[in-house]
Amino acid sequence: MNLSESIINDLKNLEFNSETQNVGEVLTVGDGIAEVSGLGSVGSSELVYFEKADVYGMALNIENLKVGVVIMGNETKIKEGDKVIATNKVLEIPVGKEMLGRTVNALGQAIDGEAEIQSSVNYPVERKAPGVIYRKSVNRPLQTGIKMIDAIVPVGRGQRELIIGDRQTGKTAVGIDIIISQANQNNRIEKGEIEGKLVYCVYVAVGQKASKVALIKEKLKEVDALKWTTIVYASPDETAAMQYIAPYTGTAVGEWFMDNAMDAVIIYDDLTKQAWAYRQMALLLRRPPGREAYPGDVFYLHSRLLERSAQLSDEKGGGSLTAFPIIETQEGDVSAYIPTNVISITDGQIYLDADLFFSGMRPAVNAGTSVSRVGGSAQIKAMKQVAGKMRLDLAQYRELAAFSQFGSDLDKDTQDKLARGATVTQLLKQDQYTPLPVEEQIISIYAGVNGYLDNIQQQDIKIWESNFLSFIRATKKESILQAIVKEGKITEEIEAEIKNVLENFSL
Repeated sequence: MNLSESIINDLKNLEFNSETQNVGEVLTVGDGIAEVSGLGSVGSSELVYFEKADVYGMALNIENLKVGVVIMGNETKIKEGDKVIATNKVLEIPVGKEMLGRTVNALGQAIDGEAEIQSSVNYPVERKAPGVIYRKSVNRPLQTGIKMIDAIVPVGRGQRELIIGDRQTGKTAVGIDIIISQANQNNRIEKGEIEGKLVYCVYVAVGQKASKVALIKEKLKEVDALKWTTIVYASPDETAAMQYIAPYTGTAVGEWFMDNAMDAVIIYDDLTKQAWAYRQMALLLRRPPGREAYPGDVFYLHSRLLERSAQLSDEKGGGSLTAFPIIETQEGDVSAYIPTNVISITDGQIYLDADLFFSGMRPAVNAGTSVSRVGGSAQIKAMKQVAGKMRLDLAQYRELAAFSQFGSDLDKDTQDKLARGATVTQLLKQDQYTPLPVEEQIISIYAGVNGYLDNIQQQDIKIWESNFLSFIRATKKESILQAIVKEGKITEEIEAEIKNVLENFSL
């Protein structure tokens, strides 16, 4: 009889006292999982402390004679027979503005080499999502700075919009551009150039290379966006438990802003890797696997995470948390288990197409399969005015482009529609790290859909746009942009001014 069997037999004959209710002993340890005897009063997801190893774990499997604990630290320090103490609390992390500009791990501990985070407020990483009566409908736009998204698949504050696509199609790039766009807007608000509410950002990196996260951090610092951002990082060499808990930690950071009548954005990069970590933990804990070896509660894993993003009612302060979960597909298979789950939880998806990406479209957003189920309610009227025509141009272009490849003789009307669609497609291309303010997007799209670019060569359209926006700023024509922001729509007076500037500008 080995040590584990002998301890279990002893437990069967043991009357629990107050000490054994809160103290246990390691039966087995390995693969990031410890089986612990005792701990009679421990609760699900409760933190436990391995005293000798100075490591924490989380109780996930509560069985009659033992508890399955996932280890959140160095498991090599833990030995059979070590004492384990129940802490009577769930995992909590520091929150507040002290977290801005910092990089933390899944336990909320600073890993950026700077001073320890001093915060007077702690939040549990697992919290109940706000109820329906504490929410209100999404009614304020969240400008991503990306023309294709703000025009075709607009996002509102408090929405959950999925970013989905194969690996290496620019999913992280879209997420980082969204953060940079919020930072640019915040910096303009601080300088008094525009009015509005600040948006704070959380970037959760699960299972990403340390070099990739370091580059992202440096870029955010370079463009003055890091001061508005918290990075939560669980590296691939950390335990599965740390990768599993990291998105919840990031959500708790964002929730503090929402609860205090502020707006926040959270990017989960990516939830596929979190699902892999959870599957690994679940199989080691001997939870029965279901479809594709994922346990049945993997849907609950993501739904209880994403439900915490909301637009709160005015009575609750009117704060919001907007979520952009990222999911990786294999060969464009959006019908796989995890993509299907997350698509059904979110309020729309931004689908990045590998074929578009490799054909040179950046960002590679597929306008046909991408959708926003609520963001249109929050889209400003000026964008609706120009985006409606653009949607039509793109839809006609896609249909005619597929048809025209089978025939050479095309009438003038068809040729014009093909040319307009190609122009708009070129106009929607956008370099990474260059999000545009919404008023500049609007005036640029207006020029495209109203024929002002029809005589410009395709390869020169991006140069034209850059020069045109520089021309507006340099000739003190910013009043047009300011008028669009102030009015929120293109009035007859504003349209006359836009036409006047476009007619007087040449490449």
